Amino acid sequence: MLTNKNFAAIDIGTNSIHLIVVKILEYGNFEIIDREKEVIRLGEGFSGDIKKLSAEAIERAVIAIKRFKGIAELHSANVRAVATSAVRESLNKNEFIEKVLNETGIEVEVISGQEEARLIYLGILRAVPVYEKRTLCIDIGGGSTELILGINGKIEFSRSIKIGAVRLTQKFFQKEKLSKSAIKECKKWIEGEIYHVTNYISKYRFEVCVGSSGTIQTAGNIIAELSNREVTPNRILNNFEFTKDELNKVVNEVLDSKTLADRKKIKGMDSKRADIFPAGILILQTIFEQLNIDKLTISEYALREGIVVDTLQNLNIEKHRPRLSDIRYESILQLAKNCYFDSEHCFHVANFSAKLFDDLADLHKLDGSAREYLIAASLLHDVGHHISHNQHHKHSNYIIRNSELMGFNENEINIIANVARYHRKSHPKQKHQEFASLSSKDQLVVKKLSAILRVADSLDRSHKQKIDSISAKVVDSTVELNLKLKDKSIEIELWNLDRREKLFEDVFEKTLVIHRT
Repeated sequence: MLTNKNFAAIDIGTNSIHLIVVKILEYGNFEIIDREKEVIRLGEGFSGDIKKLSAEAIERAVIAIKRFKGIAELHSANVRAVATSAVRESLNKNEFIEKVLNETGIEVEVISGQEEARLIYLGILRAVPVYEKRTLCIDIGGGSTELILGINGKIEFSRSIKIGAVRLTQKFFQKEKLSKSAIKECKKWIEGEIYHVTNYISKYRFEVCVGSSGTIQTAGNIIAELSNREVTPNRILNNFEFTKDELNKVVNEVLDSKTLADRKKIKGMDSKRADIFPAGILILQTIFEQLNIDKLTISEYALREGIVVDTLQNLNIEKHRPRLSDIRYESILQLAKNCYFDSEHCFHVANFSAKLFDDLADLHKLDGSAREYLIAASLLHDVGHHISHNQHHKHSNYIIRNSELMGFNENEINIIANVARYHRKSHPKQKHQEFASLSSKDQLVVKKLSAILRVADSLDRSHKQKIDSISAKVVDSTVELNLKLKDKSIEIELWNLDRREKLFEDVFEKTLVIHRT
């Protein structure tokens, strides 16, 4: 929830960390009032998968985030920080998240590749007039490249591919001079990594191609210098276009500049990007070739602006809205349908869960985000049946955890998966790895939400919706649960509730008392 009129978004990437501070205007609009960027190379020292962030890289990142927080505070801005490829893939991401939280007070969201693509698309739509056109969006980061197809504000297809400017530089261009063999090997690697994606995209007829990221903006700068094309003061590149032939000239110019010192002399080159630019421009050239792209339009808005748009959109969600925000709801529902869920039962349980959450707000003291996690877990709690009825709660946990749910970050997905896992059988325990990996704060959220879900699910144990509606209130040391019945034969529901109510009573330190009408 925003408490101020200014908002700051921090984008923690593999190569650099970006900050934008915006002034919130009417009707979901915003004005950028400050921006900063710091190259920290969070994924430094690895080729291929980023297995572990170094202590030095973490320290550089924390220092930068502290500085950015200070800038945000100058503007009295609330802060939202999002981390992508490097943190997403690292084995010690929890160490990084905890260090940032302890030293800055900022909770970092680790987002999936699919969520990263969605936020990039949101940002691009605010910068380039392509809303009604089928658009291919290309974003080349330090650790990954996002390819997105969208039209009318909806993503039709997206993929996050593990090829980025930093990742490929460390894999192929560690030596002082660029060699023909290294360039050839890098190009082959890129072709192999993206072929299955570009082959799929080629079946679509996209009308326009838009590119974001430092690599693409640097290419635009160099092209503007080489061609003497007019640009606005300070070279604002938003909506700047370049062709395939102009891109190839940049590729030749860069690859002919064998040393870092030579590349830094290229007009329009970002000196802080000169070492990783060969890998980045090869990625872009290969995408152009495989998809027969003739022209690209640059968007200066991407992930961080998408974070702003997403946050402002979420502000419009009413506190007691009966379902999730649109993108989250659609994503949850699609996963549920893919697993052939019992829709009548799951929606009934979700409604009961939401009612209990709302009625007992003063007892659990959780916010609106937790309400959305509860509804999501309620709709998905039985998806594990798609694998097997036996221990289906554990299968539900696995399916949710390994599904890239749009609109949720990684930590939120883990909370939802745990809540679904504990809708039956064992209570949350530290010996359970997925539960233990959560912060102590999130563990308490899981306990409270799974306690509520157990009660809600028990009240439709027969899957026949015999209980029409419920209400709850705290009375001294009890929680009185009032059931309005459609069918008075609810022995199975009451028997099941008797077996599952202990977690609720332990967590909230209240005894459940049932009244029927």
